[in-house]
Amino acid sequence: MANYESLMGSGSTSGAGICNWLKRMKLYRIGIIIAVCLLLVSFIFYCLLLNDETNTQNNDIHRTRSQLEAFEEISPLKAADLKLRIDEMLRIKGTVSLELRDLEARRQKLQSEIGLYNQKIDELKQELGRQQTELERLKISVEQAQVAQQEAVLRNTPELALPKPLFSISVPEKNQPISSSQVRDCKMSTCFDHSRCSLTSGFPVFLYDPDSNSVVNRGFDIDGFLKTTIKQTLGYNAHLTNDPKKACIFMVLVGEAFPEQEIQRNSRYAFSSLNNVKRTSYSTSLNVTRLKLLPYWGGDGRNHVLLNFARRDLSLATGNVFRQMNTGRAMLVQSSFEVEQFRAGFDIIVPPILGPPGGDVWQECSPMLPARRKFLLSFQGEMNAQQNQTGLNHVDDEAETVDDFIIEHLKEMSSGHTQDRFLLQFECIPATEQRNPSAVRDWSLCGTDNSRKSILKDSTFTLLLSPGGNSISSTLFNARLYEALRAGAIPVVLGGDQVELPYAETIEWRRAAILLPKARITELHFLLRAIPDADLLSMRRQCRLIWERYLSSVQATVDTIIASLRDRLGIPPKPVSAIVAHSVFNTSFVPLKSDPVFDTEPDESLGPIEPPYPSPAFRRNYTALLIQSREAWNDWADPFALYPQLPFDPVLPSDAKFIGSHMGFRPIGKGAGGAGKEFGEALGGNYPREQFTIVILTYEREQVLMDSLSRLYGLPYLHKVIVVWNSPKPPLEDLRWPDIGVPVHVVRAPRNSLNNRFLPFDAIETEALLSVDDDAHLRHDEILFGFRVWREHRDRVVGFPGRFHAWDTNTLDAWNYNSNYSCELSMVLTGAAFIHKYYTYLYTYALPQAIRDKVDEYMNCEDIAMNFLVSHVTRKPPVKVTSRWTFRCPGCPVSLSEDDTHFQERHKCINFFTKVFGYTPLLNTQYRADSILFKTRIPHDKQKCFKFI
Repeated sequence: MANYESLMGSGSTSGAGICNWLKRMKLYRIGIIIAVCLLLVSFIFYCLLLNDETNTQNNDIHRTRSQLEAFEEISPLKAADLKLRIDEMLRIKGTVSLELRDLEARRQKLQSEIGLYNQKIDELKQELGRQQTELERLKISVEQAQVAQQEAVLRNTPELALPKPLFSISVPEKNQPISSSQVRDCKMSTCFDHSRCSLTSGFPVFLYDPDSNSVVNRGFDIDGFLKTTIKQTLGYNAHLTNDPKKACIFMVLVGEAFPEQEIQRNSRYAFSSLNNVKRTSYSTSLNVTRLKLLPYWGGDGRNHVLLNFARRDLSLATGNVFRQMNTGRAMLVQSSFEVEQFRAGFDIIVPPILGPPGGDVWQECSPMLPARRKFLLSFQGEMNAQQNQTGLNHVDDEAETVDDFIIEHLKEMSSGHTQDRFLLQFECIPATEQRNPSAVRDWSLCGTDNSRKSILKDSTFTLLLSPGGNSISSTLFNARLYEALRAGAIPVVLGGDQVELPYAETIEWRRAAILLPKARITELHFLLRAIPDADLLSMRRQCRLIWERYLSSVQATVDTIIASLRDRLGIPPKPVSAIVAHSVFNTSFVPLKSDPVFDTEPDESLGPIEPPYPSPAFRRNYTALLIQSREAWNDWADPFALYPQLPFDPVLPSDAKFIGSHMGFRPIGKGAGGAGKEFGEALGGNYPREQFTIVILTYEREQVLMDSLSRLYGLPYLHKVIVVWNSPKPPLEDLRWPDIGVPVHVVRAPRNSLNNRFLPFDAIETEALLSVDDDAHLRHDEILFGFRVWREHRDRVVGFPGRFHAWDTNTLDAWNYNSNYSCELSMVLTGAAFIHKYYTYLYTYALPQAIRDKVDEYMNCEDIAMNFLVSHVTRKPPVKVTSRWTFRCPGCPVSLSEDDTHFQERHKCINFFTKVFGYTPLLNTQYRADSILFKTRIPHDKQKCFKFI
């Protein structure tokens, strides 16, 4: 303190001196002095702080030493106790470590349990979502069931009872014969007994057996070929009956109508004109008597049909054998008619039988392309002069003058300055020996069948000149028509206003032939050149359709005659035959796991879960051929059978669904429309409610099949699953089939064939058929979207994988099958496609057998064949849905499509099918169907129809 005070005192004294000194110093030195002072102050504080730290360390050293001295003063007894304490602490430490490890294990176990419970909670949440979705669907199903119940109550009509049969329980009664004038005036209303032909009778037909019936056998010289063939082909017809009491019509097969003992078989051309007259007069009176002796003639021949088929040897065909014959009330079916003899709407004109008994006839046809052939117009023929009773040539002067003018103009046309080529021959070169002995002025055929066919194959059009005299149809004229249709040469009938063509009641000949009066001869060349290629090929296609279905064989001719008579009476045909499908394997179901594969978002309502609802069948038995007879005969070309449903059924207008015709309709939002929610509650569309059947073709891939079936669980609108077991080996005995909520019908195919995919099984009770491979992976939303699209395109193939036929630019004469990605397609593979059941009947019964044989040969191409068939019938391309182009099946066994020869065989199939059809019916399309509202921005409170399509 003394020092500090002394310092402070000295400091104060020196401070006064400094102030005095500073006053004497200059201002610029003041800054230097202040800086030095600051440095000194900083140094002093640093020294003071260093001194404080040193003192603190010294104090700690002294404290440590005192503690050690205290430990040294502990006695030995206390040290032993300390050791015990240390051991105890170590033991406690080990125990604590064990407890910590145990607690850690328990913690991990609890965390694992918590994770499992969280997972369970998530699963329950998902299940809750699914159950809520299922509940919504069930609510919709209940609502629709209530609607169906209300419809049933409103309908409240008993099943329509069949009317009382009209046919008599006995054979036709004895009636009085009618006069010749009444015969000429016969109509269906005056000469036919409708009481024997009930609408529900099925149109039974009775055939007099030409072998066992002595009246028929001795009364007419019937060709042996006709006897055997007609009996055989009629035996295949579903309308044939052996009970004359129930017969609607009675068919009588007649021949050339000459008494057998009068025919000189070894001198066919040796008869004189006078002998012909005597022979005709004698045979007419004799055969009228023979007809009256038929056991069921009934006195006037009502409901009898006299069949006079011209021979295959046209040089001997007498044609009109019933000239000047009183045939009573019987209908005449033959090739030749005179004006005063033919009764329109009663008699039927048929072509001569020139083809085989039956079977495939496509080999006889010529290719339809090119549209324009070597010759624009062809004709080969020679006029036969008519003969009178004195044997002198007699030709109508006016007819001869017209014919001479026509011939001269045709010759001038063919020799004129034009680039078109003609082949017109009015005299047979070399001279033909075919001289028809009938008293008909007509154009005979030149050459042989093969020579005429070779000319017609090179002809775009062929000329048909009407027969002379008062004939409206002749055997030779119909033979020319037959050959023209077979070769694809479009008939040009000159004198078309004077002739009657075969089956004119039902066949629209203007779609296949050009009918012109003879006065148009000067405009003929102009007209033929004005027809474009598209119309040419359309007419040529119609020519082939008519020839194949109605004229080509004995079977076709007989079936067409019966169908024409039945159609005239308005009686529906017999139902088409379905393939009986017995479920032959153990299909006992096992419940699926609680987590089935939906392949869809759980919150997406795809549609209600409905009970099985088969499509109504045979609802249009009495109306299909009444209002669609033209289509049945000329478009579908199948008036011979009655189908459960047709893809061409008419559609009601939109307002009819709400006014009077609402039965079965489920409009979206009850007619108000709507987005996703309302869309998922009803099918909507233009047709009443319906479901679909899935057909799966499988071969020795049980696990793949079971997986595919499991994925179908909960699929709305699914009616049934048909599994076609194509393997010769039966499935394993312990194979268990999953319960998918709908019946699974397992059918064992008679043999391993890909054609089994399209067999018309009776177990298929819906119009819609989804053909699926066993390894195809389709989501539920994809299937339902395809089903909805198919409902708007019922006559087409609607599916997922698209393919196309590509022209081979290297060879320039063939097609190639192509599966590359393309903006244009022409086929949809039936490994995942919707088709109408109607096409399974056509594939099995109407498609040429050669195509099905080729499918079996290659074990391939059945999908191409179905696309050919549908495009041929409809002239429309398929419809592809969604962006799917192919399917992948991880883990599946090797399929047929992975074989190296697969594509080579498909190339060959397309070209072979083209040869069979005569052209390629496949049509290209650049259209693909995706869902409405796809990629459309919609309000947040609305849902899309399909989220992922």
